[in-house]
Amino acid sequence: MDGHRKQLIALARPVYFSLLASVAAGLINTVWVSRLGGPAVAAVAVATTTENMLLGVALVFASGTTVLVAHARGARDPGAVRAAVRGGWTLCAVVTPVVAVGGFLLREPLARLVLGGDDGAALPLAVAYFALSMPGTAVFFAQNLVDGILKGAGDTRTPMRLALLTNGLILVLDPFLIHLYGVRGAAASTVLCRSVALAAGLVALRRDALLRSAARAPHTGSSLRRTLTTGLPMSLDFTVRQAGALGLVAVVARLGVTAVAAYAIAYKVLYVATMGFYAVRQAASIHTAHSRGAGRREAPRSGEGEGGALTWTIGRQALLVSVAFALPVAVLLAATAPWIMAAFGAGPAVAHEGVLFLRCVGPYLLLMAGFIALGGVFEGSGGAPVLLRVTVLGTALQLPLAHGLSGLGLPGVCVALALAMAVQCAVVGVLLRRARAQEETGAPWARAV
Repeated sequence: MDGHRKQLIALARPVYFSLLASVAAGLINTVWVSRLGGPAVAAVAVATTTENMLLGVALVFASGTTVLVAHARGARDPGAVRAAVRGGWTLCAVVTPVVAVGGFLLREPLARLVLGGDDGAALPLAVAYFALSMPGTAVFFAQNLVDGILKGAGDTRTPMRLALLTNGLILVLDPFLIHLYGVRGAAASTVLCRSVALAAGLVALRRDALLRSAARAPHTGSSLRRTLTTGLPMSLDFTVRQAGALGLVAVVARLGVTAVAAYAIAYKVLYVATMGFYAVRQAASIHTAHSRGAGRREAPRSGEGEGGALTWTIGRQALLVSVAFALPVAVLLAATAPWIMAAFGAGPAVAHEGVLFLRCVGPYLLLMAGFIALGGVFEGSGGAPVLLRVTVLGTALQLPLAHGLSGLGLPGVCVALALAMAVQCAVVGVLLRRARAQEETGAPWARAV
């Protein structure tokens, strides 16, 4: 097996289980809260959606720090590792109070906004949830940064263990606290369990050999600005994708309640696949940054360019890993679609629409697998701003295409998704080939694209 491919799989596997664990935490909360009635479920659902948007904020310092630490690790520069870690913590310290305090003070207007101005029974419950969850954002952000530092240091297993620890604790505490305090108990359970995992993560940071040696390195200052410029395009890329997903729901809503219900179920099922793509993306980002750091270290001795065709090689292997995962998943979803919809208790009409969607979505999944995986190479090589522009282009195409083809029902939406993703893949392929050609002449990759 190719060395790059082996390393990508080793990094991606724990990340995949970490991402699935995060999704499971939301499902656990929903299961227990459902016993409190529809308004409680609605309150927790919109609060969880809000947190997903806040994850985009966390990516500014978490993902930026991951790339910078991985690059410094590859260059064997403890001072740069220390600077990257300090930059991440500094940026986190700047952003967190704004979000946590602002969210707490504006919890009622925020609840009205995410509930669409509804003043019903769900509003006070959402406000109560936000009263605990928004201050708890400090734990959420710090936990993401700890995970980002560990991943940059080459350790993706510890973040997986921390995610499993959080979920295990939530599984135990949720029924108890929800029984005592209702919706507030759900928020308290999540914050408390994350706090325990955060404490364990901080201990893991202190025990990491690379980070211990970096802490003793000469002080090189805090790279807050570099963390911001590295992480911001990744954060915006995530935010644009989230906005595109929300816009797509509005398009599907034009097809009626049955289509919306089928789409909602199918979209949850697709997490099994898409989390795998994003795991490969994170692995590609870490491995590319580390390898380019090592290449920079070796360049003066070898007399070669910064990375030769390194990004092309890693990109090709990331593509193979992601598509090799996506293909059997797409086939499995198509084959088992009726049983999947039945497992969710879908009625005949909803099941029919859902099965149709799951059997049409395969081409989109394969194209998405390639694009998401190659995105990690861009992020790890300093090309995240370019990737952001491609994502904006794809989202701008996706929504009007989906609107125009929605007359064909959910299959038309699938076709629109596949067409928009095909355009993004084509653009990324051209950019990657251009970067390969210019890298071989010694040009910096970011300038090449």
